[in-house]
Amino acid sequence: MADRPVALVTGAARRLGAAIARRLHADGYDLALHYRSSQAELDALVVELETARPGSTLALQAELGEFDRLPEMISATVGRFGRLDALVNNASAYFATPLGEATPAQWDTLFASNARAPFFLAQAAAPHLKAVRGAIVNMTDIYAERPRPGHALYCMAKAALVMATKALALELAPDVRVNAVAPGAILWGDDETDEARKQRMLARTPLARTGTPEEIAGTVAWLLRDAGYVTGQVIAVDGGRLIAG
Repeated sequence: MADRPVALVTGAARRLGAAIARRLHADGYDLALHYRSSQAELDALVVELETARPGSTLALQAELGEFDRLPEMISATVGRFGRLDALVNNASAYFATPLGEATPAQWDTLFASNARAPFFLAQAAAPHLKAVRGAIVNMTDIYAERPRPGHALYCMAKAALVMATKALALELAPDVRVNAVAPGAILWGDDETDEARKQRMLARTPLARTGTPEEIAGTVAWLLRDAGYVTGQVIAVDGGRLIAG
């Protein structure tokens, strides 16, 4: 078994996933890096991390909606590194589903990446995490608690992930801690083109700014390594937006 801790990060090629990967790698983790379609970004990240520490990464391509790929990813990670200390369920589908237009296919897509895959990855990872008293961090969203108009299915899926976080924390205790991070305005989504809406959102944020990917990554790192008496919690990294009403 390798001396360095090992983390599997889903959706690691870009945005928050890449920031989390860089932070954990800097903290000494070897990494299994999952991606779905962003191969060019993932390849560049692997080159960057391998340059810093050769032999420290494993790239895993998978469609998270395909159930069989989930235990395969865990097996591949343990097969490569000999252990698994952390699972970061970061991958997420996100798009609008206005009421009256939502479809079962959209339901399946949003729930597959945001709720079903994190649960079944955790189930497959559990024996390995228990062996090293590891931890899981799920990336939820403040919209799991305060729904965004036009995005009911996404919000419902993230709310399911919040409950999965709490249920898994209970099921896997005392050997494995399970927590979640709920970002606020960090990186604007591709559909965030309304500048007036952005300004209204920031006006409802007590800290009056967007957060940074590095702040999210730092919270994930803290939950994995230093928060030894914290489990079943959702940490909102949102500049105070949830308390602002």
